[in-house]
Amino acid sequence: MDETNDTKKDGVLPSSDEALDDVVIESYNDDASDGEGGSSLSPQAKIAKLREELKTCRAERQEYLDGWQRSKADFANLKKRSEDEISEFRKFAREEVIQDLLPVLESFSMAMGNKEAWQNVEPNWRMGVEYIHTQLVNALASNGLTEDSPQGKPFDPNEHTAIGTIETDDEAKYHTVAEVVQPGYRLNGKLIHSARVKVYDAKKEDE
Repeated sequence: MDETNDTKKDGVLPSSDEALDDVVIESYNDDASDGEGGSSLSPQAKIAKLREELKTCRAERQEYLDGWQRSKADFANLKKRSEDEISEFRKFAREEVIQDLLPVLESFSMAMGNKEAWQNVEPNWRMGVEYIHTQLVNALASNGLTEDSPQGKPFDPNEHTAIGTIETDDEAKYHTVAEVVQPGYRLNGKLIHSARVKVYDAKKEDE
């Protein structure tokens, strides 16, 4: 028995197209017939038919592979978007609670803002209040809150609330923040409370 038949019987497909043709021819020589009426196909016709079927199978396989790869990429993108949305939601999920706590924080700041009066408060009581204030500030900071104090920066009506003006002869200071009455606050970079400020303005001429 020749090498081609041995290879076929061992169940191993040959690597070259010529060897494949030999196997197919040998296989179909053993078959009876194909098609209606028992008409036999020539070995070459049978090989051509098999190759066409193989070409179709390969095209279908590539189509399924491409579809699977697209689905895999779409799923990965969807997963990343979902993770980003969840992360963004977590950043600002506490915004309403923090907004409710800001007036408390501002009350502390106002109470301690008058340095002269604050220093006259009984020391032990004053130290206790300052400690509570520090705890509140640290708790809010750990949740992404930062203070926004625009002292000396250009006045921006989108981020600052002007409550007054301070006259100046220095033109370089015009429309810059002269005094921060109450600081603003940002939550993870997002402005949630604008600063209340006084703005430098040109000195008015005496009438």
